[in-house]
Amino acid sequence: MNELIKTAQEMTKTLNSLEREFGTIRAGRANPAILDKVQVDYYGTPTPINQMAQVSVAEARILVIQPWDKSSLKTIEKAIQASDIGINPTNDGQCLRLTFPQPTEERRKELVKQVKNDGEQAKVTMRNARRDTMEKIKAQKKNNEITEDDVKDLEKELQKVTDKMIESVDKAVADKEKEIMTV
Repeated sequence: MNELIKTAQEMTKTLNSLEREFGTIRAGRANPAILDKVQVDYYGTPTPINQMAQVSVAEARILVIQPWDKSSLKTIEKAIQASDIGINPTNDGQCLRLTFPQPTEERRKELVKQVKNDGEQAKVTMRNARRDTMEKIKAQKKNNEITEDDVKDLEKELQKVTDKMIESVDKAVADKEKEIMTV
């Protein structure tokens, strides 16, 4: 039973990781999560932007970054330009504005393909966790630690958990796909 809990936790971590990854995918709407991977060299220490500035959504496609220390404005701007988010910030001396362009149809299709691929990778990770747990259960049976009935019950329970988690991945993929394809 302990193995089931560990497996469920592992699958939940995979799902959470997938959802965080989806948050960083640009879908034409301003999303502060896109800056999560951007590190600013702040007095020699790599620092996330959200720890040195207020990041807010001004309009549907505009992100505003207001640093608490105005002297770090240029440093933040350079870090964003050096990152791979593909948007150049505009600096008005007080704050930075990131204007998200509407993605082309071709770009949206690429993003959907990436989302589906990420979803499939998450499912593979979950199935591997299920397989590893099944091997542990069968090893316990072989060592006469559990009965045949226990094995069958654990297999059913493990399959239920796996199905539920894979369903969650499918829902997350479908939601992100819908968000990307909405013009």
